Amino acid sequence: MKELLIETARRTEFVNPQALEQYLAEHADDPRRIDEILLTAPQFTEESVLRLLAAALGLEYVDEIDGAAVPEVFIESIQATYAQYHYLIGLQRGGAEGEVTVAVANPLNTLIVDNVSRKLHQPVRVVVSSRAAITAAIDVAYEQKNTVIEEVAEELDSQNLDQLVDEARSSDDLLDVVNRPPVIRLVNDILFRALQMRASDIHIHPYETKIQVRYRIDGILYDTLTLNRNVLSLVISRIKVMAGMDIAERRMPQDGRTSVRIGQREIDLRVSTVPTSYGERAVLRILDKSTGILTLEELGLWKDDKEAFDRMINRSHGVIFVTGPTGSGKSTTLYACLNRINAVEKNVMTVEDPIEYQLEGISQMQVASKKGMTFVNSLRHILRQDPDVIMVGEVRDEETAAMAIQSSLTGHLVFSTLHTNDAAGAVSRLLDFGVEPYLVSSSLVCVLAQRLVRRICPDCKQTYTPSDRELRDLGIASEGGERTFSVGRGCGKCFDTGYRGRTGIYELMGINDEIREMIYRRETAGAVKRKALEYGMQTLRMDGARKAMAGITTIAEVLRVTQSDSM
Repeated sequence: MKELLIETARRTEFVNPQALEQYLAEHADDPRRIDEILLTAPQFTEESVLRLLAAALGLEYVDEIDGAAVPEVFIESIQATYAQYHYLIGLQRGGAEGEVTVAVANPLNTLIVDNVSRKLHQPVRVVVSSRAAITAAIDVAYEQKNTVIEEVAEELDSQNLDQLVDEARSSDDLLDVVNRPPVIRLVNDILFRALQMRASDIHIHPYETKIQVRYRIDGILYDTLTLNRNVLSLVISRIKVMAGMDIAERRMPQDGRTSVRIGQREIDLRVSTVPTSYGERAVLRILDKSTGILTLEELGLWKDDKEAFDRMINRSHGVIFVTGPTGSGKSTTLYACLNRINAVEKNVMTVEDPIEYQLEGISQMQVASKKGMTFVNSLRHILRQDPDVIMVGEVRDEETAAMAIQSSLTGHLVFSTLHTNDAAGAVSRLLDFGVEPYLVSSSLVCVLAQRLVRRICPDCKQTYTPSDRELRDLGIASEGGERTFSVGRGCGKCFDTGYRGRTGIYELMGINDEIREMIYRRETAGAVKRKALEYGMQTLRMDGARKAMAGITTIAEVLRVTQSDSM
């Protein structure tokens, strides 16, 4: 089997054949089945291993499984716990008459397949799928959500908190739901569904008579689940235990963090709880490490803006600010910039609060204000480390702003973020902080303002003709015939929203000699913006308009996140 897998790896390149051969050689004495060995290998993803096994065995690999289409005979004959424990589910597919197709995540475990065939009293055709896809289909097919909630509602005695503490594990696997207490299965279920739906945040909001679970998907909050009010203390306590927080403290806000796994994917969770009039409210921020860092090309910059910005981030010194409200993707843009810079030839250091993603070849420092490690103190120490490029997570006050600008004047390239509405507003904010105009004008390279807009779902995209008013609001003349734009109709892939995924819209203001002179004279943000527009700057709404015309997003999305350009 080992030789077959190595040969298949060379042919298909699902996994690196040299790495596979080396890993199998290192684990030659391991008594487990070869699929169990490979599925626990840190250097291979679950999907790549399963695709390799499927190719070697001549089986089909299935990406997605429709839980609503699972054959009735399978649900009646196979218990949900058995299907969960062994990661298998029936599929509604065309095949030989009297044959049932079953997706499995352990294709070499033939005993289980024989057992399923015996329970169904029918021959079984095997296909391969991931544990996440199979678990999601089991959830839908057996309608487990309601039964789990009912079980949790029954568990309201004081022993539960002790049980929660005993069950706390580092990097808990969300797919491990068998034989776990119901409250743990419920929290895992909430997290698992959030990851399935591409949510960035989970809100657990207590009301007088219920608990509302809400997911933020592509920047918009959706009510997804309503729980019995009685389970609030159990759910919040379980989340606190996972995040290493004090479950006895319910009157003060708390912060924590933890990691969970879903198969081979590692997910970071940042947890915040606050007391409200109806009990504690929790918000969990989800950071999926497996998505990786976006490149400049993937951010959504228009071609001319990307080329100009690319030139600016390769300067030897100066300050580059990325601006926008919370959740507009500023940190993602900064990480993409640092990723673009060659960390082998340059010493790149960052000061962040918190560190969201680990970057290879870059030294990252975590702010710890309680211990005196503020942005300013950290920056002061970083300057003694001979850096070439510095990233300061956020400029919040005069001292940090002055320090960042002074660092750029001593030959460093500095990246940072500001909370302003547009690019020109960053200049006013720095001057309001008390930074001298001559320092700002001499150090500033460019300001990139940004927002996130939802992308139109490619599976239900259709054309439509907007009204004259929509075109006027967007800043496009309606004369010259009908203009057709795109919109999402809504489908199962996008949860009937018409949108799937997000991209950025940008306002890149380069600092030329005339704008430097205006900054030096303390001219208003409006005057600076008008001058930048004369030199070809595209405002946020203009950039949004061209992306709407290109069929990337909708007019409604652009109008939702941008302001009018009237000055």
